Amino acid sequence: MTEQAGKILIAVGVIFIIAGITLVLFKGIPLGRLPGDIHIEKGDSSFYFPITTCVIISIILSIIFYFVGKR
Repeated sequence: MTEQAGKILIAVGVIFIIAGITLVLFKGIPLGRLPGDIHIEKGDSSFYFPITTCVIISIILSIIFYFVGKR
C-alpha cells in the first residue's frame, strides 16, 4: 500500500515539473485570456470565468492521466 502511494506521489510530482517547465518555456501562451473565456464587467464589479482555458487544461490532463493509467 505504501509503495503504491509513493509511486502516485512521484507521478504527481513529475506532472507538476512538466507543467512548470511548460509554463516557463511557453510564456507567450495566453492561458486565461483565450477567446471563449467569459468576462463580464458591470459598474464596480466584474466576473471572469476562463471556460476555454479550463477545457484545454482538462483535455491535456485527461491525455496525461490516460497514458499514466496505462502503465
